[in-house]
This record gives sequence, structure tokens and C-alpha cells, in this order.
Amino acid sequence: MTASRRVVVFTGNLSYSVRKGIVDIDEAIPSLEWLILLHSPPKTAKRLLRNQWLNLKRNGWRWIPYQFLDLLHRWGTAASPKSADAPGAAYTSGSLSQRPNVRLIESPDIHSAESLATLINFQPDLGISLAAPILRRSIFAVPSLGTINLHKGRLPDFRGMPPAFWELWHDEREVGCSVHVVDDKLDTGAVLASGTVQRSLHSTLRGLQLQLDEMGASLTCLAAKAVLAGTALAQPQPVAQGRTFRKPTLRQQAALRAKLATVVPFAERLRQGLKNGAAVSGIAVHNIALRRVLAPRVTVLLYHRVSDDVRDNLTVGIEQFERQMAIVAQRCQVLSIGEVLALDAVPRSTRPLVAITFDDGYLDNYEHAFPTLVRHCLPAAFFVSTGLIGTNGRFPHDVRRGNLAIPLMGWDQLRAMAAAGYTIGSHTVNHIDCAAEPESVVRGELVQSSEDIHRELGIDRPILGYPYGGRQHMTPSRLEWVKQAGYVGCLSAYGGANIGRVDRYNVLRKGINHAFSDRAFEWDCLGLR
Repeated sequence: MTASRRVVVFTGNLSYSVRKGIVDIDEAIPSLEWLILLHSPPKTAKRLLRNQWLNLKRNGWRWIPYQFLDLLHRWGTAASPKSADAPGAAYTSGSLSQRPNVRLIESPDIHSAESLATLINFQPDLGISLAAPILRRSIFAVPSLGTINLHKGRLPDFRGMPPAFWELWHDEREVGCSVHVVDDKLDTGAVLASGTVQRSLHSTLRGLQLQLDEMGASLTCLAAKAVLAGTALAQPQPVAQGRTFRKPTLRQQAALRAKLATVVPFAERLRQGLKNGAAVSGIAVHNIALRRVLAPRVTVLLYHRVSDDVRDNLTVGIEQFERQMAIVAQRCQVLSIGEVLALDAVPRSTRPLVAITFDDGYLDNYEHAFPTLVRHCLPAAFFVSTGLIGTNGRFPHDVRRGNLAIPLMGWDQLRAMAAAGYTIGSHTVNHIDCAAEPESVVRGELVQSSEDIHRELGIDRPILGYPYGGRQHMTPSRLEWVKQAGYVGCLSAYGGANIGRVDRYNVLRKGINHAFSDRAFEWDCLGLR
């Protein structure tokens, strides 16, 4: 029987990225016992007023609208409750606190005598600092193997906070992530693991931070494994080098946004403003009156790529996708594609009914979309061309556009997504036009793609999202071949919502791309066009 090891986590914010880091380590290393010390000072009126005054002095007039907008954001519609078997449910606060090997203690002062006594009594082998306040030696030296810290920045050049901001401010072509040993100074300890994220043409601060969250969880897990196994190799930092940064002012944040922003002509900005105004008005009218009289409907969203490399009609940005999934999680009732196919009649709902799907099989689906879906506990389906999976091939539409080969997923990535609860379906073998190819080719591709999915993923009777997705790309006779090949559903891509009922062999989908503002996206989730 393996002896248990004890790990203490020091944190000041039990956010999603902190919870994910803990859960990933717990699932990767057997026989761990956890103590989470959450620094949670009381929010007295005196403290709140003092903080407001200090922030007003530091940020000037910008602090007032910033606080107002922050309150509006917090006041937004609460997220739908998540079932225990939803993808990503293991990372919720409730699931983490229910783990039998996890003990969570909130302390008004993580350095207090009470916290220290609890820590000493726990006798930790390893300490991990995740979004913690600056730790004093009195607690970070208690774990017998020391304490490690996740720092989302490249060391030694960018100590301090926040993630990615100062790298972008200084026009770095990459942003860094490091796990280091905690010592008496800020972010100066020996480095145990590190990595970088390359900037893309359209990278945003939030998009890079989302990527650093994923890298940080992975690096922390690797470092914790090595320390507990006694195989860690610590690389001392040149302490005299580098610079320590503090939180930027609102003025600096605005300056960086302006620096990164794409210049948009006035006419286009005016057009977008008018469209957003119309969308906001339409959403309000729908919520007040139309929802009660219109036939119920399901909107199935269709994505292809989530990337900051390009901006085209098949792509949404990394930050943009995260915002859209936050909107869906907060304001919609999200169904899996299996639940959509099972509907005889679309039920009425106080929230728009939405499902999320992807076509083709690009690697960025795994690298960027999958983590965001897990973060928000949202189900989704991925329809892949099985003959291109794990290859350096190109889709016909990429060939026509003159695109170089865009990385595609492999079967290992699809297996990981399927294991997490995501639906994997067929997009034929070679992304063919099912209405144009000879009968032998179409029948062969339908059978082969289904067999590929069964062989690699163990899925019987998959769903088909037929390539190109237009009305002209599927005929009644060829739809019969889809049914004969054992597919339990067929999805198109020529727009529209599924009103009143769902035709399981012609599920309508609405394509989403980078041109959608948040309000236009929310309008389309209502399925009114």
C-alpha cells in the first residue's frame, strides 16, 4: 500500500485555474492528502472604504466607471446549475470540497497563529502557492520538501503581476510561465519548470492569460510530481537580473488595449454600434414579450476554429470564444447534441435552448475550445473528417483559400475529449461533398468514417455533420444512405433554428465567426434569424 503524501495549498483566491491545478495534481498522483489554506480577510466597511480611496487616488476618474461596470457584470444573470456529470464538473468548488482527501480552511489571516498551528499539525510534505498573497518564511518553510509557486510570467525578466500584461507592454513575442521554489523574495527562487506561449497576430491579453492558465496547471503538476519523487532539478535564477512589476493602473490597461486594438474605420464602427443597439433592443423585446408567444426553438451553434492566428469566416478568437461561452453558460440552457436529437417537441424554457458543435477537426479545438468548454461545464460535439485526423493534410476549403497546412487533432486528443464527456461524430473521411460524389464514394466514406470512430473511440452509431452543410450538399436519396450506414442523426450548416420540433436527420445549425459582437452573438442564441 502506497503511503500518503501531504500537500498544502496556499491561496487567496479559489478561482477556476486554482481548482483545476489542484484537481489535476490529485488525479495524477495517487494517495495525496490536501489542506487548502484560503486567505480570506474580512471585508469590513472601513477596509472597503480605504481600498476604494486608494484605488481612486491611483487610477483617477477611470476608477468610477470601472467599478460601475464591474457591479453590472456581477449583477448579471446567474449561471445555470451544473449537474455532477457535466463536463468539467470535477473542477467546481462544490466537487473540490467534497473530495474525501481535501480539507479546506478559510482564514482571515493566512499568517496567523491559528493558521500556523493548523499547518504544523498537518505536517505537509509539499507546499504549493497558487494565487496566494506574499508568503512569509514562517509558513512557506513548514513543508518538509519546501513550497513551490506558480508564476505566470517569464523569469527572471518579468517578476510580479499580472500574467502576460508586462510582456505585451514591452512588445515581447512570447509570454512565459514558471514554477519556482519559494524563498524570502518575490519570484526569485530556483526554477523547477517553465514554458512559453507564442504571441499570434491577433493575440489579446485575456486570450494569452487563458493559455497560461492551462500551461500553468500542467507545469505545476509536473513540478509537484518531481518534488515528491525526489527527481526535481532546480535551476537557480540570476537574482541580479530581471525586474519586478506591480499591478498596472487603469490608464496603463487602457493604453495596452489601444496598442493591441485593430484600427477599425469609422463607418465600420458606426455599423457595428447600430447592429449592437438593434441586438440589445431585440433581446429586451424578446425577454419581455416575444418569448411567451413565439414557438419554442433550439439554436445549434456551429464553430470551426478557435484561434488568434487569423480572422476569417471560419474562426473566432480565443478571448472571444471564452466570452461567448460565458454568455451561453449564464443566459442559456445548454443541451448536448444527443439531447437535441432526443427531442420530439421543443419544450418551452425561460432561457434560450442552445447546443454547441464544431466541424472539421482542427487542433485548436483541443488546445483552445476544449479547455474553455470544460471551464464553463458546457457539453459540445465535434464532427471530424477521420481520414485527415492525425495527418498533415488540408481540407478542400483550405486548399481553395491557399492556406498552408493547419494543424489537426490526433486520435489521442479525441480520446481525451470523449473521456471528458464530449460527443465525437463524423464529418466523412475526406470532407467530401455528399451530393456531388458518385454513390460508391459516398457510401464508402460514410461506412469508413463510422468504422474509424468505432475502432478508435469505441463509439457505435455516430452522428453525421455533413461537409459544406448547404441545402445543395445533401439530397433525399443520399440522406437515405446516411440512415442505412447507421447514423443516428444528420446536421446541416445553412443556418436557421430548430423551431417547434427537431428533424433528427436535418438538424439546422447557425455558423459563428469572428465578426459577431457579444450582443449579436446573444441575439443569435435566441434563434430568431
